[in-house]
Amino acid sequence: MAITLVNPGGLPKIPVYRQVSIATGSKLVFVAGQVAWDAEGVTVGEGDLAAQVERSYLNVGTALAEVGASFDDVAKLTAYVVDWTPDKMPLFLEGVARASAKLGITPMAPATLIGVAALDVPDHLVEVEATAIID
Repeated sequence: MAITLVNPGGLPKIPVYRQVSIATGSKLVFVAGQVAWDAEGVTVGEGDLAAQVERSYLNVGTALAEVGASFDDVAKLTAYVVDWTPDKMPLFLEGVARASAKLGITPMAPATLIGVAALDVPDHLVEVEATAIID
């Protein structure tokens, strides 16, 4: 595995989150921000944050698989959430858990979650981008 995740002593230990990611591969993979579109460009889960997080994660998984990578190779995930407030975290994590179950992976929360006013399409509530490293 090209990625080692670490929670250093002296920093908080947060479930499904690691403070440091160590990458040792030779090829960087940058996955553009993925939204809740299906293969035909139709928004999935309109108005449903958990459903859109799930679909965005599944789309990241599809993009990674296309280049021979997986979530095990992800060094950093960034999520952009429209009108973010902390009370939305349970819905966000529900979407992560559902996608993780479908992908057969350990749930991975984003290293960075950024609240935004809007995304490219008014129906989109979340966008997830990934940086991975593979050999």
